[in-house]
Order: sequence, then C-alpha cells, then structure tokens
Amino acid sequence: MSTRRLLPIVLGLAGLLALSPAALPAANAAELDDDIFTMVLVDRLEYRVQDGSDVIFWDGFVRAGTDENKVAVRAEGEFIPDSGTLEEAEFWGLYQRLISDFFDAQIGVRHDIRPNPSRTYAVLGLSGLAPQWFEVSANAFLSDEGDPSARMEAEYDLPITQRLILQPRAEVNVAFAEDEEIGVGSGLNDFELGLRLRYEIEREFAPYIGVNWLRKVGDTQDFAREEGEDTDVLSFVAGVRIFF
Repeated sequence: MSTRRLLPIVLGLAGLLALSPAALPAANAAELDDDIFTMVLVDRLEYRVQDGSDVIFWDGFVRAGTDENKVAVRAEGEFIPDSGTLEEAEFWGLYQRLISDFFDAQIGVRHDIRPNPSRTYAVLGLSGLAPQWFEVSANAFLSDEGDPSARMEAEYDLPITQRLILQPRAEVNVAFAEDEEIGVGSGLNDFELGLRLRYEIEREFAPYIGVNWLRKVGDTQDFAREEGEDTDVLSFVAGVRIFF
C-alpha cells in the first residue's frame, strides 16, 4: 500500500469525525469553549545513561484548536551523541475531536524517518483521562506497506508534595504482520516501563530523574539480535519537562 493510498483513508475517517456536533452529548455541547488555544509540551527531554551508547531522547507536541476540535504535531526520537547519529525519529500530524468529557478521538499520519527504510502510517486512536486520572493513549496504525500495528501508552502523576511528582509510565507495541526490513516481528514487539521523579520549580518547568527499561520480545527480539542490537536496556535518565 503506497502513501497515496493511505491519504484517502485518513481524509475519509477525518471527515467522519468532523461530521456533526450531534456526535457530542447535547448537555456538553453547550459548555464547549470556541476560543482558540495553543499548547506546547515537551513531555520528556532527557539524557539516558545505559550500557553501550548513551542517548538523548525527546517526546513532545504542539497543539492548537478549540475544546471540540484540535490539530497537533508530535515528535519523538533518539539521538546518539557519541556517534552524532539519529537512531529513531517519528513525526505525527493529528486531528483530534472531543467525543466525551475526558477523551478525544484522533486521526492522522505518522512518518518514521528512522530506522531505515522509512515508513508512513495512517493513525486512528483515542487519548485522554481514564478513571483514577490515568492519562492513556491507544492508537492503531496501517503502514504504507499494508502492515497493521498498535501502540498503547499510559502514565500517572502521583503527587508526593505540591512540587514533587512521581510518574510511572508504560508503553506496549504490537504488530499484526511482520516487517523484517525495519526489524518488526508479528505479535508483541516490545514494552517499556519508566519511573520518573520530577520537581516542579514552576508548573511549566520541571527537571526530573528516573529509570527506564525497554525490553524487545518475540521475533522483534530475534531481528535485533541478528543486527547486534541490545534487546534489554536499562537506562538511568535525567531530563526536563516544559510546557507553555
């Protein structure tokens, strides 16, 4: 499946999301704010100390829109400072529509320029606050090679004091077809667990320290071993969270 064939799928699904305010509960529709707002969040900008090469990791987004309709651009990646090489990088363009008090449906495109060869994906998912105030995101992907996959992310802010916040985080990646060219096997690919302790000097600026563990499994683990890559990586991290 080519990138050209992905575009009509994305546009068609976006049209369905944007069809009518009737998709929103009537009681909530009257409360929506039509003012345009913007947000820039660098959720994780961190240096990871680990066996082998240390990495600089980033994950953040820019979002603009109303309570009901928003667009967002997200970027995530890893840079190896020792070799000056970009290890991984993905860029998202999303349209988000409010579907309940706490959840947005989202649709768009994700483009990965690393690892090689690059891949482009159609994206369809949900993001928001689950019960007990867990921040969750679940997205399904369809690559330009026709391969489906999914990613689930969850994190939780646990206040220790008014300024000190402990944040556990988990991420799971699953593929429903093999793509050996980029080292992805069918089934569970990997899972990542993190624990970060941040100090909010201001709500908008919070340095943190923590640990992060990434484990590749199944066929993805086998592909990584064939390429001489680590399949079980424990990192000690130091970074900063910024938003405005």
